[in-house]
Amino acid sequence: MKKPQNSKHVAASLALTALFVALMAVCAFLSVPFSPVSFTMQTFAVFLAVYVLGTKRAVAAVTVYIAIGAAGLPVFAGFRGGIGVLAGPTGGYIVGFLFTALLGGVLTERAGGRRIPAFLSLLSGLVLCYAFGTAWFALVYASSGGTVSVSFILGAAVLPFIIPDLIKIILAIELGRRLKPVADRIVGGE
Repeated sequence: MKKPQNSKHVAASLALTALFVALMAVCAFLSVPFSPVSFTMQTFAVFLAVYVLGTKRAVAAVTVYIAIGAAGLPVFAGFRGGIGVLAGPTGGYIVGFLFTALLGGVLTERAGGRRIPAFLSLLSGLVLCYAFGTAWFALVYASSGGTVSVSFILGAAVLPFIIPDLIKIILAIELGRRLKPVADRIVGGE
């Protein structure tokens, strides 16, 4: 992967990264309250960013998204923002998007655009996000004084989301296969 060579390529790279930050925010607004964890399209935007932007820009996009949400802009599910959202029960999943971008990105780049390896790569990133987010969810719920069972945690925060997230990975790969060549041309043929 080549680095942008001039200010035009740098500006294009920044604009493309910013576009994916905005996409993450829009996808967060597509939210259905389901349980303590809402069903959103944020993970789709993260998967698509990983596939189209590559590791470095996807991690940058997720980091900016989390930072502007932590600063109080209402970019998280339910038009919420602020550090309180990140400290709440679902905050671990939002932070877990960084793990998805990092691990999923590194593995997806190695997959070379092939569907099955890309799927497994993004799935690996999702599993890491689930692990971090679910541990955080359990910690926050337990610290609030309630009794939290493994079955409650899995039923509220993991199991209902597995099939939709697998579908989002497939959709992100299929859309990403069409968008990546365009994105590469925009940033200078990387």
